[in-house]
Amino acid sequence: MKKEFQIIAGLIENKSRVLDVGCGDGTLMKYLKEKKSVDTRGLEISKNNVRDCTSKGLSVIEGNAEKDLHQFPNLSFDYVVLSQTLQAFYNPEKVMDELLRVANKAIVTIPNFGHWKVRIHLLLKGTMPVTKTLPNEWYDTPNLHMCTIKDFFNFCYNKKIELYKSIALNGEKISTINSGNINIKNFSSELGIFLIKK
Repeated sequence: MKKEFQIIAGLIENKSRVLDVGCGDGTLMKYLKEKKSVDTRGLEISKNNVRDCTSKGLSVIEGNAEKDLHQFPNLSFDYVVLSQTLQAFYNPEKVMDELLRVANKAIVTIPNFGHWKVRIHLLLKGTMPVTKTLPNEWYDTPNLHMCTIKDFFNFCYNKKIELYKSIALNGEKISTINSGNINIKNFSSELGIFLIKK
């Protein structure tokens, strides 16, 4: 299981209720269910991924987070997970509001467009970079809103969203993000992982 999912799992308490938005093939959900006795549900846009999840015995609804999160009652989950998907929404602000409506806490991970490799690639080559966390070319990327760790930090501050835990991931190296080191983490980290609450 990838390091990002290990970190997410570590932020989630045993026997809690979790909604995984954009759950993919259900890898994280299956792990949480088996290792942490978590009551998991998934919301996934891809028919093939929904089939994969149901074949693993996971409870998944086919749907689009931007349109279908409203179906879930207020605070119906303890946690909602959104892994590397926020930048692909037309209206990420609305999605964030919905995440914090349906769950007490949200775990949001973002690929960091402020990482030094992205900056250097754009500076020296003059083309949109392709990296491990940003694997698509500019014309076939699902990313609509390029976001850095610093952008997300500032967004939460301006929206009065509490950054309960902020974690930077660079390769296998994990470190904490805070207001004192935000600039260096924004420069050196490939992925930001945030546990937030309203």
